[in-house]
Amino acid sequence: MTKFPSYFPKSALARWFDKRLPLPRLFYNVFIIFPVPRNLNYFYTFGGILTVMLLSQLLTGIVLALHYVPDIHLAFETGERFRREGQFGWLFRPWHCVGSSFFFIAVYIHLARSLYYGSYKNMREMVWITGICIYIIMMAIAFFGYVLVWGMMSVSAASVVAGLLKAIPLVGMWLHETFLGGYSVGQPTLNRFYVFHYLLSFVLLFLVGLHIFALHQVGQGNPTGLAIQSDKETIPFAPYALIKDIFAITVFLIFFAWFLFYMPDYMGQAENYSVADPLKAPLRVVPEWYFLPFYSMLRAITFNIGALSSTFVGVVLLAGSVFVLIFVPWLDRSKICSARYRPVYKIFFWALIVDVIFLGWLGSQEISDSTLLWTQLATAYYFIFFLIILPILPSFEKRGSFPSSITEDMKQKKNILW
Repeated sequence: MTKFPSYFPKSALARWFDKRLPLPRLFYNVFIIFPVPRNLNYFYTFGGILTVMLLSQLLTGIVLALHYVPDIHLAFETGERFRREGQFGWLFRPWHCVGSSFFFIAVYIHLARSLYYGSYKNMREMVWITGICIYIIMMAIAFFGYVLVWGMMSVSAASVVAGLLKAIPLVGMWLHETFLGGYSVGQPTLNRFYVFHYLLSFVLLFLVGLHIFALHQVGQGNPTGLAIQSDKETIPFAPYALIKDIFAITVFLIFFAWFLFYMPDYMGQAENYSVADPLKAPLRVVPEWYFLPFYSMLRAITFNIGALSSTFVGVVLLAGSVFVLIFVPWLDRSKICSARYRPVYKIFFWALIVDVIFLGWLGSQEISDSTLLWTQLATAYYFIFFLIILPILPSFEKRGSFPSSITEDMKQKKNILW
């Protein structure tokens, strides 16, 4: 590990504090002198972007919770009233809603970067696993928060998700009633979801802390996937990487601000701006855009498989599509980390990105014979990539030109530029 100047408190008060509670020393070691590779690109700034978005969601969520009443007769009204009449309600509520979408945008880019550069290899398995756990908790928080709006679409979505639990053999009905607090969506459901949405936010904070701790234990990865071989291949996080992070965060927030101030409802659904009515339901239940690929997989199977119902198989596919990510460090048997030097893997990787986007689009469409066929094909490729391509491809894939060190990689880039 590269050694940079250690923390030295200058004043007597700082030295007294450092001996008893060395928080400044911890901050200095984690955020100032933490060594990072010299060759990081802007895809490695999304960790900082996600930190900013997490803090943004927590702060706006606390403000919204102060003005929210978890009552089925008042939930929708209090939310809309705060937005229209509350102090800065016009800002905080759209901020939280748009922020959730941009939070997921940053997460998906962060996840794709990790798959591309093999950031789950070389002792970084726990960094990857904690990251996937963060993603799973994020999806749960987003779902519970979506239902708290108590609009027509969100309540219908809660009914659909709860109905999926019935398909689980033996314990399905018990899970369904426990999840909802009764036989259908009602006041107990809202109470549960309000508590879960708030509680899981702090679980998310804990997991983020574990993720950062795991990262600092093994060190930051880099686009080559090579290990650091000398002190000259690293720089302290501040000010060098910090300035790059600040620039990337600024650019990201410009796009975020554009949607917040000019198109705050663009990523929402019109049906959810009507209060929930137990006697009415939208013609078609569609989840938020960041759930659409998984929603497509859920409805990819329309036939029973033996004694297993189509709904249960869909639930298995839905759960498997997320949990398969946890095992990627062991499914990928290539000794080369980065897709830069794996030309065949690179093709399959970009096909996966297109496949997931295509699944998202299919999830937003009405089900038909043609969309069902494409959904089944796209779902098949998703699982083929992780369960077949990742383990088998390294056995016959020929690697591209490969630098011996980070320094050599940087020299090659410099020669190309000049």
